[in-house]
Amino acid sequence: MSEKSDSGTAQHSDEQEQPTAPSESSERADRSTRSSRTRGERVRAAAWTLREPRTASWIAEETEVSVKTAQKYLNQLVEDNVLLRVEQGEQTLYALDQLMASYREVATLQREHTREELTTALESMRDRITDWKATYDVDQPGELRSSLATLDDEQERESRREAASEWEQLETRLPLVQTALREYDWATERETITA
Repeated sequence: MSEKSDSGTAQHSDEQEQPTAPSESSERADRSTRSSRTRGERVRAAAWTLREPRTASWIAEETEVSVKTAQKYLNQLVEDNVLLRVEQGEQTLYALDQLMASYREVATLQREHTREELTTALESMRDRITDWKATYDVDQPGELRSSLATLDDEQERESRREAASEWEQLETRLPLVQTALREYDWATERETITA
């Protein structure tokens, strides 16, 4: 399946990059990329990666903009239903609207992949999960994580940890790919009507 990396429907653990210390050239490239983006682009990009609610101050620091500028773009994203505004005590936090993000992800899968590609990806994901169940004799990734405490072999622990992590990721992705496939005809028909 020729998919973009952010769709991540059928990535395997042996394809995952190991974290490495950033080289000087990669740091320069990162600074160059960051400086080539506008303030709004930096705030919007950061908003899409939010894994937990954050304040405008936190996002401002991450994106090297003023708090006022961060608030301006964050409030626009709230109006566009990308973010949710959460009042927590005296703090205002911003969190990714997971429901809308899921809708957008399904739409992206339908627009960027054929039905056959989605079907192949779904089969691949299910095969991977079946393999882990048989290999480790467990039914859930949580059971696989629990087995780590009983092992002395560090390499085996790392292997199981990676498998559990990928398994959890695929379980998150499976319903999205299933929905994209189930609604594929309806979505394609709607695209034709609005084109």
